[in-house]
Amino acid sequence: MEGERRVGVAVDFSACSRKALKWTVDNVVRDGDHLILVNVQPEGHYEEGEMQLWEATGSPLIPLSEFCDVHVMKKYGVTPDPETLDILSTAARQKEVVVLLKIYWGDAREKICEAIDNIPLSYLVIGNRGLGKLKRVILGSVSNYVVNHGSCPVTVVKHGDHES
Repeated sequence: MEGERRVGVAVDFSACSRKALKWTVDNVVRDGDHLILVNVQPEGHYEEGEMQLWEATGSPLIPLSEFCDVHVMKKYGVTPDPETLDILSTAARQKEVVVLLKIYWGDAREKICEAIDNIPLSYLVIGNRGLGKLKRVILGSVSNYVVNHGSCPVTVVKHGDHES
């Protein structure tokens, strides 16, 4: 289908990623698009749950109905916040978009770039916490890395105290 776009948003359920998600819904997503949330959990030792099955490839694409189910999300070790779920439910209803979640485990920079290729995404939006230059150098900015290494257009939505 020619009109079908897969718009990705990197989310970690922080205020910063909610802002990027809201911006994407308001400015990018069109009727009929697939809105795909990409979530990266830190690597760890998983005794149970779905993580062991999907650690190498990421989870299957999880539909919004399951994504809203606390018990399903617990299996993946992910806890979406109510505000994010509200933004997604509203977008699914009003814009007739298909909302999906894909969870990866590991380094956020590498896994987000991997998601762009594997899903594949037409476009990606990522939040930026607005760390100072020194912290970005020390911690390594995920958004800078994805902008420089991602294989699709990437928009960075800055999170700041100045709301427009």
